[in-house]
Amino acid sequence: MSNEQQADFWQQCYEQEITGWDMGTVSPVLKAYIDQLPESAKQQAILVAGAGNAYEVGYLYEQGFSNVTLVDIAPAPIQAFAKRYPSFPAEHLICADFFTLSAEQYQFDLILEQTFFCAINPARRDDYVKQMANLLKPTGKLVGLLFDTEFQREGPPFGGSADEYRQRFAPYFDIETMEACNNSNPARQGSELFIKMQKQG
Repeated sequence: MSNEQQADFWQQCYEQEITGWDMGTVSPVLKAYIDQLPESAKQQAILVAGAGNAYEVGYLYEQGFSNVTLVDIAPAPIQAFAKRYPSFPAEHLICADFFTLSAEQYQFDLILEQTFFCAINPARRDDYVKQMANLLKPTGKLVGLLFDTEFQREGPPFGGSADEYRQRFAPYFDIETMEACNNSNPARQGSELFIKMQKQG
């Protein structure tokens, strides 16, 4: 699909409320990760890409993180987020295709992954890995959740396995953690991997 077709597809999903991936709240796994970050991290540049309704962005903002950016290809969830958080800086709400973001313009200390990787056609997974590395500062980290399962119907979402992920990420990242979650949302229990990896120098 072209960028325009993708934007239309996801926009229609939100308009028609076909959002089965949406848990309605911050992921318990990412909440736990955010809660253990040091006070000094609150000034770090953080990106949530393909953020959708962006509960993680909202939670970060509520906890005093002052440099968080939300990116999504569909305008509907960004507009909804802006209504929920009217004081959130508008320049950090970006309606764009993640793959078109310029590394010259954007550099992040931390990127959070939550149901974005699984929404992308698997043919673009290597592009995802490269773009994540491009957008991270040296020693920047990619942290989040990936599905450790295969879905029976045609995606999105698209599944995968730890072996595949290790192979794809290894050329660009040092993988610190890739393990089964024990605190997933009940609807996803047993099907998620927690990942924490650092951009290679």
